[in-house]
Amino acid sequence: MTLRHLAIAGLVALTFTPPLPAQEIVEVTGRDRPIDADLEEVFRVGVLEGESWEMLGTVRKAAFDARGNLYLFDGSGGVTGPWLDPRVLVFDADGSFVHTFGRSGQGPGEFNMPLNLAVMRDGTAVVGDLGHRAYQLFDESGAFARMVRMEMSGLAVAQSDMHTDPGGNGVYAVPALGGAMGRPGTDPPASRPIIRLGLEGDIVRLDTVAEGWLPPPPETPDTRIPGVEVEGRPVTLRDLGMGQSSVFEPQVLIGVLPGGRVVYSDSSAYAIKVMDAGSAQVERVIVRPFDPVPVTPAIEEAEKERMQARQAAMGGGRTKMLEIRGPDGSSQSTTFQRPEPAFFPELPVIHAVSGTWEGRIWVQRRGEDPNSGGAIDVLTAEGDYLGTFPAGTTALPDAFGPDGLAAFIELDEFDVATVVVRRLPAAVR
Repeated sequence: MTLRHLAIAGLVALTFTPPLPAQEIVEVTGRDRPIDADLEEVFRVGVLEGESWEMLGTVRKAAFDARGNLYLFDGSGGVTGPWLDPRVLVFDADGSFVHTFGRSGQGPGEFNMPLNLAVMRDGTAVVGDLGHRAYQLFDESGAFARMVRMEMSGLAVAQSDMHTDPGGNGVYAVPALGGAMGRPGTDPPASRPIIRLGLEGDIVRLDTVAEGWLPPPPETPDTRIPGVEVEGRPVTLRDLGMGQSSVFEPQVLIGVLPGGRVVYSDSSAYAIKVMDAGSAQVERVIVRPFDPVPVTPAIEEAEKERMQARQAAMGGGRTKMLEIRGPDGSSQSTTFQRPEPAFFPELPVIHAVSGTWEGRIWVQRRGEDPNSGGAIDVLTAEGDYLGTFPAGTTALPDAFGPDGLAAFIELDEFDVATVVVRRLPAAVR
Protein backbone atom coordinates (compact mmCIF):
# COMPACT_ATOMS: atom_id res chain seq x y z
CA MET A 1 0.00 0.00 0.00
CA THR A 2 1.43 3.38 -1.00
CA LEU A 3 1.72 6.36 1.32
CA ARG A 4 -1.16 7.96 -0.57
CA HIS A 5 -3.39 4.96 0.11
CA LEU A 6 -2.23 4.84 3.71
CA ALA A 7 -3.08 8.52 4.12
CA ILE A 8 -6.63 8.03 2.82
CA ALA A 9 -7.08 4.85 4.82
CA GLY A 10 -5.72 6.53 7.93
CA LEU A 11 -8.06 9.42 7.36
CA VAL A 12 -11.08 7.13 7.47
CA ALA A 13 -9.78 4.76 10.13
CA LEU A 14 -8.33 7.30 12.53
CA THR A 15 -10.67 10.23 12.19
CA PHE A 16 -13.44 8.96 14.46
CA THR A 17 -14.10 6.31 17.10
CA PRO A 18 -16.33 4.33 16.94
CA PRO A 19 -16.13 3.60 13.18
CA LEU A 20 -18.12 5.93 10.98
CA PRO A 21 -20.98 4.91 8.75
CA ALA A 22 -20.13 4.59 5.06
CA GLN A 23 -18.96 7.83 3.48
CA GLU A 24 -19.65 8.82 -0.09
CA ILE A 25 -16.46 8.87 -2.16
CA VAL A 26 -16.70 11.22 -5.15
CA GLU A 27 -13.96 10.74 -7.75
CA VAL A 28 -13.26 13.81 -9.88
CA THR A 29 -11.56 13.64 -13.25
CA GLY A 30 -7.79 14.08 -13.36
CA ARG A 31 -8.03 16.21 -16.49
CA ASP A 32 -8.15 19.94 -15.73
CA ARG A 33 -10.81 22.14 -17.34
CA PRO A 34 -9.28 25.66 -17.41
CA ILE A 35 -11.15 28.65 -15.96
CA ASP A 36 -10.47 32.16 -17.26
CA ALA A 37 -8.79 34.20 -14.50
CA ASP A 38 -9.76 37.62 -15.85
CA LEU A 39 -11.16 38.95 -12.57
CA GLU A 40 -12.76 42.38 -12.31
CA GLU A 41 -10.80 44.76 -10.06
CA VAL A 42 -13.04 46.71 -7.66
CA PHE A 43 -10.45 48.74 -5.73
CA ARG A 44 -7.00 48.58 -4.17
CA VAL A 45 -5.52 49.86 -0.92
CA GLY A 46 -1.89 50.64 -0.12
CA VAL A 47 0.60 53.24 -1.33
CA LEU A 48 4.27 53.92 -0.71
CA GLU A 49 3.65 57.51 0.45
CA GLY A 50 0.36 58.92 1.70
CA GLU A 51 -1.96 59.12 4.68
CA SER A 52 -1.27 56.72 7.56
CA TRP A 53 -4.27 54.58 6.62
CA GLU A 54 -2.99 54.30 3.05
CA MET A 55 0.48 53.04 3.96
CA LEU A 56 0.30 49.39 4.91
CA GLY A 57 2.89 47.49 6.90
CA THR A 58 2.59 43.74 7.43
CA VAL A 59 -0.96 42.74 6.59
CA ARG A 60 -1.55 39.49 8.43
CA LYS A 61 -5.24 39.03 7.69
CA ALA A 62 -8.00 40.36 5.46
CA ALA A 63 -11.71 39.76 6.06
CA PHE A 64 -15.15 41.00 4.94
CA ASP A 65 -18.47 41.60 6.66
CA ALA A 66 -21.89 41.13 5.05
CA ARG A 67 -21.97 44.72 3.73
CA GLY A 68 -18.75 44.18 1.82
CA ASN A 69 -16.62 46.22 4.23
CA LEU A 70 -12.97 45.15 4.12
CA TYR A 71 -11.01 44.68 7.37
CA LEU A 72 -7.20 44.59 7.34
CA PHE A 73 -5.18 43.40 10.33
CA ASP A 74 -2.03 45.50 9.87
CA GLY A 75 1.16 46.36 11.74
CA SER A 76 4.88 46.78 11.32
CA GLY A 77 7.48 44.06 11.58
CA GLY A 78 7.90 40.63 10.07
CA VAL A 79 5.16 38.06 9.67
CA THR A 80 6.89 35.65 12.05
CA GLY A 81 8.93 38.12 14.10
CA PRO A 82 7.96 40.85 16.57
CA TRP A 83 4.90 42.77 15.44
CA LEU A 84 4.62 46.45 16.32
CA ASP A 85 1.85 49.07 16.04
CA PRO A 86 -0.97 46.57 15.40
CA ARG A 87 -4.23 48.03 14.14
CA VAL A 88 -7.37 47.13 12.20
CA LEU A 89 -8.23 49.25 9.13
CA VAL A 90 -11.75 49.25 7.72
CA PHE A 91 -12.77 50.22 4.16
CA ASP A 92 -16.25 50.21 2.63
CA ALA A 93 -17.31 48.19 -0.41
CA ASP A 94 -16.10 50.98 -2.73
CA GLY A 95 -12.64 51.18 -1.10
CA SER A 96 -13.25 54.39 0.87
CA PHE A 97 -11.55 54.54 4.27
CA VAL A 98 -14.06 54.19 7.13
CA HIS A 99 -12.08 54.01 10.38
CA THR A 100 -9.27 52.27 12.24
CA PHE A 101 -9.19 50.78 15.71
CA GLY A 102 -6.78 49.04 18.05
CA ARG A 103 -3.34 49.93 19.38
CA SER A 104 -0.63 48.36 21.52
CA GLY A 105 -1.33 48.37 25.25
CA GLN A 106 -2.35 46.46 28.32
CA GLY A 107 -5.94 47.64 28.75
CA PRO A 108 -9.24 46.40 27.34
CA GLY A 109 -9.47 47.15 23.64
CA GLU A 110 -5.69 47.46 23.39
CA PHE A 111 -3.56 44.79 21.75
CA ASN A 112 -1.04 42.80 23.78
CA MET A 113 0.42 40.11 21.49
CA PRO A 114 -2.49 39.98 19.01
CA LEU A 115 -2.24 36.95 16.76
CA ASN A 116 -5.23 36.81 14.47
CA LEU A 117 -8.48 38.38 13.31
CA ALA A 118 -11.91 37.14 12.33
CA VAL A 119 -14.94 39.23 11.31
CA MET A 120 -18.54 38.19 11.82
CA ARG A 121 -21.19 38.85 9.19
CA ASP A 122 -22.61 41.72 11.29
CA GLY A 123 -19.24 43.51 11.48
CA THR A 124 -18.19 42.24 14.92
CA ALA A 125 -14.40 41.89 14.84
CA VAL A 126 -12.71 39.19 16.93
CA VAL A 127 -9.01 39.56 17.79
CA GLY A 128 -7.21 36.61 19.37
CA ASP A 129 -4.90 38.25 21.91
CA LEU A 130 -2.39 35.94 23.59
CA GLY A 131 -1.14 38.63 25.97
CA HIS A 132 -4.61 39.16 27.38
CA ARG A 133 -5.37 35.43 27.19
CA ALA A 134 -8.63 36.42 25.63
CA TYR A 135 -10.56 37.05 22.44
CA GLN A 136 -11.37 40.75 22.21
CA LEU A 137 -14.62 41.68 20.48
CA PHE A 138 -15.22 45.04 18.77
CA ASP A 139 -18.56 46.22 17.37
CA GLU A 140 -19.13 47.42 13.80
CA SER A 141 -18.01 50.96 14.73
CA GLY A 142 -14.68 49.64 16.06
CA ALA A 143 -15.60 50.26 19.70
CA PHE A 144 -14.41 47.68 22.22
CA ALA A 145 -17.33 45.50 23.30
CA ARG A 146 -16.00 42.78 25.63
CA MET A 147 -13.42 40.08 26.24
CA VAL A 148 -14.00 36.34 26.16
CA ARG A 149 -11.36 34.68 28.31
CA MET A 150 -9.36 31.66 27.23
CA GLU A 151 -8.79 28.73 29.51
CA MET A 152 -5.26 27.31 29.36
CA SER A 153 -6.38 24.72 26.81
CA GLY A 154 -7.33 27.59 24.51
CA LEU A 155 -3.88 29.16 24.30
CA ALA A 156 -2.70 26.91 21.48
CA VAL A 157 -5.93 27.51 19.57
CA ALA A 158 -5.35 31.25 19.66
CA GLN A 159 -2.16 30.83 17.68
CA SER A 160 -3.82 29.29 14.63
CA ASP A 161 -5.82 31.01 11.91
CA MET A 162 -9.49 31.65 12.67
CA HIS A 163 -12.42 31.06 10.33
CA THR A 164 -15.71 32.78 11.06
CA ASP A 165 -18.83 30.75 11.72
CA PRO A 166 -21.38 32.29 9.31
CA GLY A 167 -24.05 31.82 11.97
CA GLY A 168 -22.17 34.14 14.33
CA ASN A 169 -20.97 33.85 17.93
CA GLY A 170 -18.06 31.59 17.07
CA VAL A 171 -14.99 30.85 15.00
CA TYR A 172 -13.28 27.68 13.81
CA ALA A 173 -9.58 26.94 14.28
CA VAL A 174 -7.04 24.14 14.25
CA PRO A 175 -4.94 24.10 17.45
CA ALA A 176 -1.19 24.27 16.95
CA LEU A 177 0.58 20.96 17.44
CA GLY A 178 2.88 20.74 20.41
CA GLY A 179 3.19 19.47 23.93
CA ALA A 180 1.82 21.24 26.97
CA MET A 181 4.35 23.87 27.93
CA GLY A 182 5.60 23.23 31.43
CA ARG A 183 3.73 19.91 31.75
CA PRO A 184 6.36 17.24 31.03
CA GLY A 185 5.14 13.71 30.61
CA THR A 186 1.82 14.75 29.03
CA ASP A 187 0.54 12.10 26.63
CA PRO A 188 1.02 13.08 22.98
CA PRO A 189 -2.14 13.90 20.99
CA ALA A 190 -3.81 11.13 18.99
CA SER A 191 -5.36 13.41 16.36
CA ARG A 192 -5.49 17.00 15.15
CA PRO A 193 -8.90 18.39 16.03
CA ILE A 194 -10.84 21.13 14.29
CA ILE A 195 -12.34 23.27 17.04
CA ARG A 196 -15.28 25.62 17.19
CA LEU A 197 -14.70 28.38 19.74
CA GLY A 198 -18.00 29.60 21.14
CA LEU A 199 -17.81 33.30 22.09
CA GLU A 200 -21.27 33.81 23.60
CA GLY A 201 -20.19 33.90 27.26
CA ASP A 202 -17.34 35.18 29.37
CA ILE A 203 -15.19 32.05 28.84
CA VAL A 204 -14.44 30.47 25.48
CA ARG A 205 -16.38 27.24 24.93
CA LEU A 206 -14.40 24.68 22.94
CA ASP A 207 -16.23 22.08 20.86
CA THR A 208 -14.47 19.55 18.63
CA VAL A 209 -16.21 19.36 15.26
CA ALA A 210 -13.79 16.98 13.51
CA GLU A 211 -10.69 14.91 14.24
CA GLY A 212 -8.00 15.28 11.58
CA TRP A 213 -5.48 12.54 10.87
CA LEU A 214 -2.24 12.89 12.85
CA PRO A 215 0.83 11.45 11.08
CA PRO A 216 3.13 9.38 13.28
CA PRO A 217 5.91 11.46 14.89
CA PRO A 218 9.36 11.32 13.32
CA GLU A 219 11.95 9.06 14.88
CA THR A 220 13.90 11.73 16.73
CA PRO A 221 15.42 11.52 20.20
CA ASP A 222 13.31 12.86 23.05
CA THR A 223 16.11 15.28 23.95
CA ARG A 224 16.18 16.60 27.50
CA ILE A 225 16.65 20.35 28.02
CA PRO A 226 19.75 20.62 30.23
CA GLY A 227 19.20 21.94 33.74
CA VAL A 228 15.44 22.56 33.41
CA GLU A 229 12.81 20.82 35.50
CA VAL A 230 9.14 21.50 36.20
CA GLU A 231 7.57 20.02 39.30
CA GLY A 232 10.63 17.82 39.73
CA ARG A 233 10.48 16.34 36.22
CA PRO A 234 12.84 17.02 33.31
CA VAL A 235 11.60 19.03 30.32
CA THR A 236 12.21 17.60 26.85
CA LEU A 237 12.00 19.01 23.34
CA ARG A 238 8.75 17.15 22.80
CA ASP A 239 7.27 18.82 25.88
CA LEU A 240 7.90 22.08 24.02
CA GLY A 241 6.33 20.85 20.80
CA MET A 242 9.68 20.34 19.03
CA GLY A 243 10.47 17.13 17.20
CA GLN A 244 6.80 16.10 17.01
CA SER A 245 6.27 16.89 13.35
CA SER A 246 8.20 16.67 10.10
CA VAL A 247 9.00 19.23 7.44
CA PHE A 248 6.43 18.95 4.61
CA GLU A 249 4.10 16.98 6.87
CA PRO A 250 0.47 17.38 5.68
CA GLN A 251 -1.40 19.98 7.68
CA VAL A 252 -5.09 20.18 8.55
CA LEU A 253 -6.35 22.76 6.04
CA ILE A 254 -9.91 23.98 6.49
CA GLY A 255 -12.58 26.09 4.86
CA VAL A 256 -16.04 27.08 6.08
CA LEU A 257 -19.17 27.10 3.92
CA PRO A 258 -22.61 28.70 4.45
CA GLY A 259 -24.43 27.17 7.39
CA GLY A 260 -21.18 26.48 9.19
CA ARG A 261 -20.29 23.35 7.19
CA VAL A 262 -16.58 22.60 7.45
CA VAL A 263 -14.48 21.17 4.63
CA TYR A 264 -10.92 20.04 5.24
CA SER A 265 -7.85 18.20 4.03
CA ASP A 266 -5.57 16.32 6.43
CA SER A 267 -3.45 13.94 4.34
CA SER A 268 -0.84 14.00 1.61
CA ALA A 269 -3.39 12.74 -0.93
CA TYR A 270 -5.93 14.80 -2.85
CA ALA A 271 -8.86 14.14 -0.53
CA ILE A 272 -11.32 16.84 0.60
CA LYS A 273 -13.65 15.90 3.47
CA VAL A 274 -17.04 17.55 3.64
CA MET A 275 -18.65 17.56 7.08
CA ASP A 276 -22.33 16.79 7.47
CA ALA A 277 -24.16 19.97 8.44
CA GLY A 278 -26.05 18.33 11.29
CA SER A 279 -23.39 16.16 12.93
CA ALA A 280 -19.66 15.86 13.53
CA GLN A 281 -19.24 13.29 10.77
CA VAL A 282 -17.64 13.25 7.36
CA GLU A 283 -20.45 13.05 4.82
CA ARG A 284 -18.40 13.00 1.63
CA VAL A 285 -14.78 12.68 0.46
CA ILE A 286 -13.87 14.33 -2.85
CA VAL A 287 -10.76 12.87 -4.51
CA ARG A 288 -8.73 13.54 -7.63
CA PRO A 289 -6.10 11.13 -9.04
CA PHE A 290 -2.99 13.18 -8.24
CA ASP A 291 -0.16 11.51 -6.35
CA PRO A 292 2.18 13.14 -3.81
CA VAL A 293 5.75 13.84 -4.93
CA PRO A 294 8.52 11.90 -3.11
CA VAL A 295 10.89 14.07 -1.05
CA THR A 296 14.38 13.53 -2.48
CA PRO A 297 17.73 14.32 -0.81
CA ALA A 298 18.04 17.34 -3.13
CA ILE A 299 14.67 18.67 -1.92
CA GLU A 300 15.75 18.14 1.70
CA GLU A 301 19.03 20.02 1.24
CA ALA A 302 17.36 22.92 -0.54
CA GLU A 303 14.79 23.22 2.27
CA LYS A 304 17.49 23.10 4.97
CA GLU A 305 19.31 25.97 3.24
CA ARG A 306 16.06 27.96 3.03
CA MET A 307 15.34 27.38 6.73
CA GLN A 308 18.86 28.42 7.72
CA ALA A 309 18.63 31.59 5.64
CA ARG A 310 15.31 32.45 7.25
CA GLN A 311 16.69 31.92 10.77
CA ALA A 312 19.73 34.05 9.95
CA ALA A 313 17.50 36.84 8.60
CA MET A 314 15.62 36.81 11.89
CA GLY A 315 18.87 37.02 13.84
CA GLY A 316 18.74 33.46 15.10
CA GLY A 317 20.24 30.06 14.45
CA ARG A 318 20.11 26.59 15.89
CA THR A 319 20.85 27.89 19.39
CA LYS A 320 17.65 28.83 21.20
CA MET A 321 17.10 30.55 24.55
CA LEU A 322 14.26 29.27 26.66
CA GLU A 323 12.48 30.61 29.72
CA ILE A 324 9.96 28.43 31.54
CA ARG A 325 7.67 29.79 34.22
CA GLY A 326 6.45 27.35 36.86
CA PRO A 327 3.02 27.34 38.49
CA ASP A 328 4.49 29.07 41.54
CA GLY A 329 5.72 32.01 39.46
CA SER A 330 9.35 30.88 39.40
CA SER A 331 11.28 30.94 36.13
CA GLN A 332 14.16 28.97 34.65
CA SER A 333 16.32 30.01 31.70
CA THR A 334 18.65 27.98 29.54
CA THR A 335 19.96 27.64 26.00
CA PHE A 336 19.90 24.54 23.83
CA GLN A 337 20.40 23.38 20.26
CA ARG A 338 17.41 22.94 18.02
CA PRO A 339 17.18 19.38 16.66
CA GLU A 340 17.97 18.68 13.03
CA PRO A 341 14.75 18.77 11.02
CA ALA A 342 13.06 15.51 10.09
CA PHE A 343 11.32 15.26 6.72
CA PHE A 344 8.01 13.72 5.74
CA PRO A 345 8.67 11.26 2.86
CA GLU A 346 6.43 13.01 0.34
CA LEU A 347 5.07 16.43 -0.58
CA PRO A 348 1.31 16.69 -0.05
CA VAL A 349 -0.76 17.37 -3.15
CA ILE A 350 -2.89 20.08 -1.54
CA HIS A 351 -1.42 23.45 -0.54
CA ALA A 352 -4.51 25.31 0.74
CA VAL A 353 -8.30 25.01 1.09
CA SER A 354 -10.90 27.81 1.29
CA GLY A 355 -14.68 28.16 1.24
CA THR A 356 -16.63 30.99 -0.41
CA TRP A 357 -19.71 32.79 0.92
CA GLU A 358 -21.82 31.17 -1.81
CA GLY A 359 -20.62 27.66 -1.01
CA ARG A 360 -17.83 26.88 -3.48
CA ILE A 361 -14.68 25.05 -2.36
CA TRP A 362 -11.36 26.38 -3.66
CA VAL A 363 -8.51 23.85 -3.49
CA GLN A 364 -5.02 25.02 -4.33
CA ARG A 365 -2.61 22.27 -5.35
CA ARG A 366 1.08 22.49 -4.51
CA GLY A 367 3.23 24.25 -7.09
CA GLU A 368 6.60 23.25 -8.51
CA ASP A 369 8.37 24.78 -5.51
CA PRO A 370 7.61 22.72 -2.36
CA ASN A 371 6.47 25.84 -0.46
CA SER A 372 4.39 27.47 -3.18
CA GLY A 373 0.85 27.12 -4.45
CA GLY A 374 -0.07 26.08 -7.96
CA ALA A 375 -3.29 25.41 -9.87
CA ILE A 376 -6.60 26.09 -8.07
CA ASP A 377 -9.58 23.74 -8.43
CA VAL A 378 -13.14 24.92 -7.80
CA LEU A 379 -15.59 22.33 -6.46
CA THR A 380 -19.02 22.17 -4.86
CA ALA A 381 -19.76 20.46 -1.55
CA GLU A 382 -21.66 17.80 -3.54
CA GLY A 383 -18.48 16.93 -5.44
CA ASP A 384 -19.16 18.72 -8.72
CA TYR A 385 -15.98 19.84 -10.47
CA LEU A 386 -16.37 23.35 -11.92
CA GLY A 387 -12.89 23.79 -13.34
CA THR A 388 -9.32 24.86 -12.58
CA PHE A 389 -7.45 28.15 -12.59
CA PRO A 390 -4.11 27.19 -14.19
CA ALA A 391 -0.98 27.76 -12.10
CA GLY A 392 0.21 31.36 -12.20
CA THR A 393 -3.06 32.86 -13.47
CA THR A 394 -4.39 33.87 -10.05
CA ALA A 395 -3.44 33.54 -6.41
CA LEU A 396 -5.78 32.02 -3.86
CA PRO A 397 -7.76 34.90 -2.32
CA ASP A 398 -6.71 35.85 1.20
CA ALA A 399 -10.37 36.52 1.98
CA PHE A 400 -13.72 35.83 0.34
CA GLY A 401 -16.67 38.16 0.81
CA PRO A 402 -20.27 38.73 -0.28
CA ASP A 403 -21.34 39.24 -3.91
CA GLY A 404 -18.18 37.58 -5.20
CA LEU A 405 -15.73 39.96 -3.53
CA ALA A 406 -12.25 38.57 -2.91
CA ALA A 407 -9.20 40.24 -1.34
CA PHE A 408 -5.60 39.53 -2.38
CA ILE A 409 -2.61 40.66 -0.29
CA GLU A 410 0.20 41.46 -2.73
CA LEU A 411 3.82 42.52 -2.14
CA ASP A 412 6.00 44.47 -4.55
CA GLU A 413 9.75 44.02 -5.01
CA PHE A 414 10.35 46.14 -1.89
CA ASP A 415 7.83 44.11 0.16
CA VAL A 416 5.42 47.06 0.20
CA ALA A 417 1.92 45.64 0.71
CA THR A 418 -1.09 46.37 -1.46
CA VAL A 419 -4.49 44.77 -0.96
CA VAL A 420 -6.46 44.34 -4.17
CA VAL A 421 -10.19 43.57 -4.08
CA ARG A 422 -11.56 41.80 -7.14
CA ARG A 423 -14.98 40.37 -8.04
CA LEU A 424 -15.22 36.70 -8.94
CA PRO A 425 -17.36 35.35 -11.79
CA ALA A 426 -20.71 34.00 -10.59
CA ALA A 427 -19.82 30.40 -11.51
CA VAL A 428 -16.93 30.16 -9.03
CA ARG A 429 -18.28 32.22 -6.08
